[in-house]
Amino acid sequence: MTVTSYSSALLNGNDTHTRKKLPYVVDGFGTRAIHVGSEPNAATGAVIPPISLSTTYKQDGVGNHKGFEYSRSGNPNRDALETALASLEAGGGHALAFSSGSATTATIVQSIGPNAHVVSVNDVYGGTFRYFKRVASETQGLESTFVDFENADDDTILASFKDNTKLIWIESPTNPTLRLVDVHRIVSLARSHVAKPLVVVDNTFLSPFYQSPLLLGADIVVHSVTKYINGHSDVVMGAAILPPHHVRLAEKLRFLQNAHGAVPSPYDSWLAQRGLKTLHLRMKAHGVNALKVAKALQRSPYVEEVLYPGLGSHPRNALAYRSLSPHAKKFVDDLRSIRDEDGVNPDSEGGFPYGGMVSFRIRGGAEEADRFLTALRLFTLAESLGGVESLAELPAQMTHGSIPEKERSLLGIGDNLIRLSVGVEEGDDLVRDIEQALQVALRGENHV
Repeated sequence: MTVTSYSSALLNGNDTHTRKKLPYVVDGFGTRAIHVGSEPNAATGAVIPPISLSTTYKQDGVGNHKGFEYSRSGNPNRDALETALASLEAGGGHALAFSSGSATTATIVQSIGPNAHVVSVNDVYGGTFRYFKRVASETQGLESTFVDFENADDDTILASFKDNTKLIWIESPTNPTLRLVDVHRIVSLARSHVAKPLVVVDNTFLSPFYQSPLLLGADIVVHSVTKYINGHSDVVMGAAILPPHHVRLAEKLRFLQNAHGAVPSPYDSWLAQRGLKTLHLRMKAHGVNALKVAKALQRSPYVEEVLYPGLGSHPRNALAYRSLSPHAKKFVDDLRSIRDEDGVNPDSEGGFPYGGMVSFRIRGGAEEADRFLTALRLFTLAESLGGVESLAELPAQMTHGSIPEKERSLLGIGDNLIRLSVGVEEGDDLVRDIEQALQVALRGENHV
């Protein structure tokens, strides 16, 4: 489903026998986003798929149906979205959509059975931490170990694995400190252990555009579709994507998906598919704006530290470049090749777009952070991320408040750490908003 040899996109939507005469073609990321799963309706010719709200479907005889029986088990809109997701996540062959990212996590963890062990990156999303420690530990006896995958050596990581280790859970970049994990390295360590745990990568922060974990060897990629894939802050949804060879695992997850009933509605599926059609355009804009904001923060005397792996000065910048998906690497390389009339790259400060998330430590503490957040004009003080609009939040008191204070401190999630979801507004406007809010927070000046 990732490689489309004779796609309808090439034929302008016309399904004809000339298909057999065409050369082998791999459609680009943006082309797949627009066309895969969105073929014109066979009955009416509608270019945009209709919303199928029916909960049940006519059978011509007992068990003789057209692929749909009951909407919890399958729905045309959800199927179309899953087809598109499997195509966009490079290396994907199976995709399952869930009613939320948390439902996706829960289903994957439940699939490994009772009394299992999971090794997770220590700087994991607060909701995932909560599910491991406060839900799965009680309901299925899950044991969890949290490891600094970014800095730990191979022996330390291997020592955390046990005979009953069933899952390795990775976020890269992590939320909210944007630490980078070498996914390929962790996959190699997992394959070398007798337990042969599955490697799961939460790819929400970078989306299928900037990173392709399945190409790095991951077994499952998960997304909070709510964020960048949908991109408009109006759908709550999650998804899991698996490579083609994981047929049995995909069947098991699909059985649980149906048994739990944690499925998205037809309308939400339709909205999410509409959103992902512009994912490539939005992610480029998010990345360009985020790099611009990160550089402005780096120049500010009111900022202690900027966390954005795309910055040329970031210690893991080389890994960030290596981890780029093939299509994102082309985008970045094309930007780097741009020269002005004097033969100079306008981006003389270095760096490259690497998603839309930027975190930074403001000088001071909670008081200065609060003044900054309430002085912003364009960035909205709110949780979540990945929408076209810019958001800002204080993780220690908002998204990561469920993590005990001592553990937050060890992870570097202090009261002065601010997380930005940089939107697709005009980049210069966002920089001005950041700069004026910093002045309000640190110099006590009035709002601009």
